[in-house]
Amino acid sequence: MLPIIKEKWNEILELMKIENDIAEVAFTTWVIHFKPYKVEGNMLTVSVEKENLVLDANWFSKKFRMPLIISIAEVLETEFDVRFIIPDGTETDSDMEEEESKADSSAVNTHLNPRYTFDTFVVGKNNDIAHATALAVAEDPGTYGNPLFIYGGAGLGKTHLLHSIAHYVLSKHPDYRIIYVTSEEFTNELVHSIQHKQGESFKNKYRNIDMLLIDDIQFIVNKESTQEEFFHTFTTLYESKKQIVISSDKPPKDINGLEDRLITRFKAGLTVDIQPPNYETRMAILKKRAELDNIKVDDESLNYIATNIKSSIRELEGALKQIYNFSRLRKQTINFSLTKEALENIISPEEKRPVTCELIIETVAEHFNISPDDIKSTKRNKEIAYPRQICMYLCRKMTADSLQAVGNSLGKKDHTTIIHGEKKISDDLKKDENLQNTIDVLIKKINPPK
Repeated sequence: MLPIIKEKWNEILELMKIENDIAEVAFTTWVIHFKPYKVEGNMLTVSVEKENLVLDANWFSKKFRMPLIISIAEVLETEFDVRFIIPDGTETDSDMEEEESKADSSAVNTHLNPRYTFDTFVVGKNNDIAHATALAVAEDPGTYGNPLFIYGGAGLGKTHLLHSIAHYVLSKHPDYRIIYVTSEEFTNELVHSIQHKQGESFKNKYRNIDMLLIDDIQFIVNKESTQEEFFHTFTTLYESKKQIVISSDKPPKDINGLEDRLITRFKAGLTVDIQPPNYETRMAILKKRAELDNIKVDDESLNYIATNIKSSIRELEGALKQIYNFSRLRKQTINFSLTKEALENIISPEEKRPVTCELIIETVAEHFNISPDDIKSTKRNKEIAYPRQICMYLCRKMTADSLQAVGNSLGKKDHTTIIHGEKKISDDLKKDENLQNTIDVLIKKINPPK
């Protein structure tokens, strides 16, 4: 991950400067000397590489830590905590930082997006019940609506609501121990704990908390060990009157492959859904995002986006971001003509993309933070070779393309290479639950359920 951070570092710093109105003198005096040093888990260590430095790491942490965390999340779409070190070896005093940031320390530890709050959630007819219910749960966690089960299609705001609940609770109860996790992360942690015989540590982490928010629960289907562990985690928290919030792409009764005992427990609390936003809500979402990101855009352009992108808030916001980046590249103000040009290659979310080798390659590359060209290359390092073999497996599984056609899509690989790659992944799936989880997630990304 560090090479990717280094590659995007200048963009991250520039975004931090713009969005936080950092004065030019402060930027050139301090910020340009920030360098990504190392990554451990979700902790990014930043070195302040400036000669004759009289300030300590705690000063930099207090002034720049949160703006940097937010900018990293915006550019990389991945949340990292940040700590600063000075080249002589001194680093942020963790005790001091914990005391100064007591109210948000739990949020950092649970990978919460600081921008996902109730204040930034746009309420419409499609989500007003889900919003009101989520707020009521946040007001009185563990009592009203436990568990809370939120379902709806991809990109409609389920994750935003989960984060909003956590932020709201932490604002009133800074000492609450809250974990937000995706079901994929939960499964991967469980697999790691089994491999390294750290079962007790895993149980202690998830069963001694005040609130658990788990996203995309549908990805644990047909994973017996994950369902078993989640069942016991759920039961422990529920009996202790600790709040549980769950999201899914469908209601509990429609999640095929989920154990009946889990479905029964999910249905015991409150179940609410989020529908695709109507036109008025889509316009409100775009205007809110433009306001938050300080993007000047005319109503005609917003109308064009809201009229043509109907099913996903994520795609609405992505279109707005694409227009903004396009305008900066062209050094032009945003108008209707520029908007149409910037979005001419975007496929309407109403049209389901056909599953092709190209789509599979794009999706796998994005998942593993590499480029499609890397997958099509002759590079043999594991970080690229293994995703390439996953592409071979998925192309054979999800398309009717011949071996030769798959090979051509992957950079003119011969058919024996495709057969070997497909077999390699098939064999690994029989013994690697972590890989099975990754494959399941990729399949759902490539061919989302209706």
